[in-house]
Amino acid sequence: MSSYLPEKVKKLADSPIYVTLATIRPDGSPRMTVLWIARDGDELLLSTIRGRAKERDIARDPRVGIMFLDQRDPYGYVEVRGRATLSEEGGRELIDALALKYTGDERYRWDAPEATRIVIRVTAERVFTTG
Repeated sequence: MSSYLPEKVKKLADSPIYVTLATIRPDGSPRMTVLWIARDGDELLLSTIRGRAKERDIARDPRVGIMFLDQRDPYGYVEVRGRATLSEEGGRELIDALALKYTGDERYRWDAPEATRIVIRVTAERVFTTG
């Protein structure tokens, strides 16, 4: 298993582009969700709320895929396949950092008060790049 991310992936993860997260539904079919992304070293970080389908999918089967599509170079996409872990630790801090990165707001203000933010931490096992 590799935890190394190529520089191209790091640059994309550090920029405010949207990614598509693929998880595995209970029937084995894919579920795809467009999300914001961040990076912690060679790990990729996404955010969700406790109880959402993607969180349930990952809790049951941690295999995920992430597709980066840079609008400046749509033929130069990146696909990361790996395994995800879930944690409440740092959940609020991550969504606030993502809000700043993507919207310029210092705080993410669209959650219901009772929402529990979850960090999805992805360790890459395979990385495919083009372009």
